[in-house]
Amino acid sequence: MTPISVIGIDWAHLALGGLLGTLGSALFFFGLALGMRLALRARHPALLLLLSAGLRITALLALLWLVAQIGLAALAGFALAFLGIRFLALLIARHPPSVPHPKPGLTQPEPKG
Repeated sequence: MTPISVIGIDWAHLALGGLLGTLGSALFFFGLALGMRLALRARHPALLLLLSAGLRITALLALLWLVAQIGLAALAGFALAFLGIRFLALLIARHPPSVPHPKPGLTQPEPKG
Protein backbone atom coordinates (compact mmCIF):
# COMPACT_ATOMS: atom_id res chain seq x y z
CA MET A 1 0.00 0.00 0.00
CA THR A 2 1.30 3.47 -0.93
CA PRO A 3 1.62 5.91 1.95
CA ILE A 4 -0.52 9.04 1.72
CA SER A 5 1.45 12.24 1.86
CA VAL A 6 -0.03 15.40 3.29
CA ILE A 7 0.74 18.69 1.60
CA GLY A 8 1.99 21.27 4.04
CA ILE A 9 0.63 24.79 3.84
CA ASP A 10 2.86 27.68 4.77
CA TRP A 11 0.36 29.71 6.79
CA ALA A 12 2.64 32.73 7.06
CA HIS A 13 2.93 32.96 3.27
CA LEU A 14 -0.82 32.45 2.90
CA ALA A 15 -1.45 35.31 5.36
CA LEU A 16 1.11 37.55 3.66
CA GLY A 17 -0.50 36.89 0.28
CA GLY A 18 -3.90 37.63 1.80
CA LEU A 19 -2.69 40.91 3.24
CA LEU A 20 -1.09 41.99 -0.04
CA GLY A 21 -4.16 40.82 -1.95
CA THR A 22 -6.44 42.83 0.32
CA LEU A 23 -4.38 45.99 -0.09
CA GLY A 24 -3.90 45.58 -3.83
CA SER A 25 -7.54 44.73 -4.47
CA ALA A 26 -8.82 47.60 -2.34
CA LEU A 27 -6.63 50.01 -4.32
CA PHE A 28 -7.76 48.41 -7.60
CA PHE A 29 -11.45 48.85 -6.84
CA PHE A 30 -10.93 52.32 -5.34
CA GLY A 31 -9.22 53.28 -8.60
CA LEU A 32 -12.13 51.81 -10.54
CA ALA A 33 -14.64 53.89 -8.57
CA LEU A 34 -12.53 57.02 -8.92
CA GLY A 35 -12.03 56.45 -12.65
CA MET A 36 -15.76 56.02 -13.17
CA ARG A 37 -16.58 59.22 -11.26
CA LEU A 38 -14.02 61.19 -13.22
CA ALA A 39 -15.15 59.67 -16.53
CA LEU A 40 -18.76 60.67 -15.90
CA ARG A 41 -17.61 64.31 -15.70
CA ALA A 42 -14.96 64.17 -18.43
CA ARG A 43 -15.17 65.51 -21.95
CA HIS A 44 -13.54 62.31 -23.34
CA PRO A 45 -14.56 59.52 -20.96
CA ALA A 46 -13.33 56.63 -23.12
CA LEU A 47 -9.74 57.87 -23.03
CA LEU A 48 -9.90 58.36 -19.27
CA LEU A 49 -11.39 54.90 -18.69
CA LEU A 50 -8.75 53.31 -20.93
CA LEU A 51 -5.93 55.04 -19.05
CA SER A 52 -7.47 54.13 -15.67
CA ALA A 53 -7.89 50.48 -16.64
CA GLY A 54 -4.35 50.28 -18.00
CA LEU A 55 -2.83 51.71 -14.83
CA ARG A 56 -4.94 49.56 -12.50
CA ILE A 57 -4.33 46.32 -14.40
CA THR A 58 -0.59 46.98 -14.70
CA ALA A 59 -0.25 47.73 -11.00
CA LEU A 60 -2.28 44.68 -9.97
CA LEU A 61 -0.32 42.36 -12.27
CA ALA A 62 2.99 43.74 -10.98
CA LEU A 63 1.90 43.10 -7.39
CA LEU A 64 0.64 39.66 -8.37
CA TRP A 65 4.01 38.84 -9.95
CA LEU A 66 5.80 39.88 -6.74
CA VAL A 67 3.46 37.74 -4.64
CA ALA A 68 4.00 34.77 -6.97
CA GLN A 69 7.73 35.01 -6.25
CA ILE A 70 6.97 34.25 -2.59
CA GLY A 71 5.26 30.98 -3.37
CA LEU A 72 2.05 29.15 -4.13
CA ALA A 73 0.52 29.68 -0.69
CA ALA A 74 0.97 33.45 -1.03
CA LEU A 75 -0.59 33.32 -4.47
CA ALA A 76 -3.59 31.43 -3.08
CA GLY A 77 -3.95 33.99 -0.27
CA PHE A 78 -3.82 36.82 -2.80
CA ALA A 79 -6.51 35.21 -4.96
CA LEU A 80 -8.80 34.57 -1.98
CA ALA A 81 -8.38 38.14 -0.76
CA PHE A 82 -9.07 39.53 -4.24
CA LEU A 83 -12.31 37.55 -4.47
CA GLY A 84 -13.35 38.71 -1.00
CA ILE A 85 -12.70 42.37 -1.76
CA ARG A 86 -14.45 42.01 -5.12
CA PHE A 87 -17.49 40.59 -3.34
CA LEU A 88 -17.50 43.56 -0.94
CA ALA A 89 -17.08 46.06 -3.79
CA LEU A 90 -20.05 44.53 -5.62
CA LEU A 91 -22.12 44.62 -2.45
CA ILE A 92 -21.35 48.31 -1.96
CA ALA A 93 -21.99 49.11 -5.63
CA ARG A 94 -25.37 47.36 -5.62
CA HIS A 95 -26.48 48.82 -2.29
CA PRO A 96 -24.86 52.23 -1.85
CA PRO A 97 -25.19 53.88 1.55
CA SER A 98 -28.33 55.99 1.69
CA VAL A 99 -28.05 59.74 1.98
CA PRO A 100 -30.39 61.23 4.58
CA HIS A 101 -33.05 63.44 3.03
CA PRO A 102 -33.59 66.91 4.45
CA LYS A 103 -36.56 67.33 6.75
CA PRO A 104 -39.60 69.03 5.20
CA GLY A 105 -39.61 72.78 5.72
CA LEU A 106 -35.82 72.97 6.09
CA THR A 107 -34.99 73.54 2.45
CA GLN A 108 -32.20 75.86 1.47
CA PRO A 109 -33.10 79.06 -0.36
CA GLU A 110 -32.23 79.06 -4.04
CA PRO A 111 -29.31 81.30 -5.01
CA LYS A 112 -30.27 84.48 -6.84
CA GLY A 113 -28.50 85.10 -10.03
